[in-house]
Amino acid sequence: MTAPTPSPAGLFLVFDGPDGSGKTTQFNRYAEWCRSRGMDVEQVREPGGTSIGEQIRSMLLDRKNVEMTVPCELFLYMASRSQLVRDVIDPAIERGALVLADRFISSTRAYQGTAGGVSQEDIQVTGEIALAGRWPDCTVIFDVDGPTASARRSDAPDRMEDKGDAFHQRVRQGYLDQISASPEKTILIDASGNEEEVFSLLVSALDEWILANHPGTAG
Repeated sequence: MTAPTPSPAGLFLVFDGPDGSGKTTQFNRYAEWCRSRGMDVEQVREPGGTSIGEQIRSMLLDRKNVEMTVPCELFLYMASRSQLVRDVIDPAIERGALVLADRFISSTRAYQGTAGGVSQEDIQVTGEIALAGRWPDCTVIFDVDGPTASARRSDAPDRMEDKGDAFHQRVRQGYLDQISASPEKTILIDASGNEEEVFSLLVSALDEWILANHPGTAG
């Protein structure tokens, strides 16, 4: 007898991790893999994903904005996120689509929180307002060591990528701390391998998580 195949349809999944972790490659590949199985997939990115969000993205990533404070970053990310939830994520969930987000509040916890110094309690409070209850079902965190991530990062870094190795080391620790704090809502993927190896790990880990947490989705 063939084992049931778990389906992520109707879930809200976030792909996250440090710059250079390869998460966006896996994000796009997983979305296409799900579409090939007949699923309605809504892909969103952060910051951005709406007209207002894309304008905010330009401000956040522009290397000219060196004077931008970490609290300013926090509120801008949350503003973009709030618009995205209302305009795109909520309607997609309501129609039963799989929503895949390239970054979400987990990024704020790592970048503005652990690396930037904003307390996790303050991030939680502002998140409650911005998300209006729309928390991810699961966050997949792609992890690589510092030298690997640095080698993979763009030769033309944006403002966040350009913050230096010590900052990015703190970011990585911020993601690892989230896994320890909420193991039932997070999946750790060793992203040090090649694209095929990482994708195989991703599909296996998500299948296992879905069967354990949403067994009614198997078919």
